[in-house]
Amino acid sequence: MIINHPLLGPRDSSEFVYLGDASLINRPDPDAEDRAQSFYEYGYLRINPAGMHRELWFHEAGDRSWLVVTRDTTTHEITSVEMARDVARAQGRSK
Repeated sequence: MIINHPLLGPRDSSEFVYLGDASLINRPDPDAEDRAQSFYEYGYLRINPAGMHRELWFHEAGDRSWLVVTRDTTTHEITSVEMARDVARAQGRSK
């Protein structure tokens, strides 16, 4: 599978590590009253969709960037690759 890195161009997926659902960008509020339940759900509950899915990938054997890859889990066709920092900023979660 080839991942078209936004900065470096096409790269083999063996350079990357799959890190799960892209919703992990949205960490729960540690100060919320329901933080224990929220962090439990954040850490352990995942959907396992067949079809289009947004995923986090880490470019471990390259520039060490985090990417959000939109991929069809049944065909492995990639339709979108974004820098995770840009996705987080667009959601108002920049640091």
